[in-house]
Amino acid sequence: MSTRRKFISSGLACIAAISLLPTVNSFAAIDNSYRKITKGKLKLRFALASDAHYAQPGTEYKQHFGNMIKWLNDDHAKNHLDLVIINGDLVHNRPDLLTEVKTDYLEHLKSPFYTIPGNHDYADATIWKKVFGYEDKYVIDKADIGFVLANTADTKGKYVCPDNAFIKASLDKFADKKIVFVILHIPPVMWLKNEAFLDCPETVTLLHSYPNVKAVFHGHDHALDGVRYTDKLPHFFDSHIGGDWGTDYKGYRVVEVGEDNSIYTYQVNASQNPVLNANKI
Repeated sequence: MSTRRKFISSGLACIAAISLLPTVNSFAAIDNSYRKITKGKLKLRFALASDAHYAQPGTEYKQHFGNMIKWLNDDHAKNHLDLVIINGDLVHNRPDLLTEVKTDYLEHLKSPFYTIPGNHDYADATIWKKVFGYEDKYVIDKADIGFVLANTADTKGKYVCPDNAFIKASLDKFADKKIVFVILHIPPVMWLKNEAFLDCPETVTLLHSYPNVKAVFHGHDHALDGVRYTDKLPHFFDSHIGGDWGTDYKGYRVVEVGEDNSIYTYQVNASQNPVLNANKI
């Protein structure tokens, strides 16, 4: 862990130069209170949070998870969230605690929630279905917006490329959708040498083959809260909720889709300033 943290810290300047949009706070209110960014009526508004690492030794994991629920419920009360996606690493190497996380925390969300495993969840389709009622790869259908979610790790925590046959079948199913979002805990491309991501060129080619795939969302790297690109396809990160390393703040990402199908996404620095690195797709 310490080696990975050191690498990310020392490589940030290089990453920002080649692929990350700069962090901005221009949308924060003067009093640092949260406010909705997009004007006009929205077709869909949702949040993504990841990397709570419940039960990681030496961390205040219960407080971190409780904070996340409070922040998301506060956001929902003020601006409405149609759904929340928890993008992996709900627990820290303790799949036996997934039911506790679901019952004690996630079921207290005021918005519908969906989850997908991360490498620290040590989970497969059987485990995920037993706890959450659906497998470790599935789709969400929201009128003319579709979501494709897939696992990127096995029950030992080994990184694995997502099931490309499932992704292709799902994207074919959603071919008539105006917008499709793909949710993968671990990115399928290593932008930098020796990065702790996956190298899945077939997945990347597949995602590029469908023009209605507008963005891919990842967790995994707690130090990243911006956007990188494969060709013109944006891959967004959302910082972290728990764990013992990463950005100085804890936060999550919001995506707003307008009636005109415009897409706006921004990072919420929930523990301090409200808005970071806002982007219009």
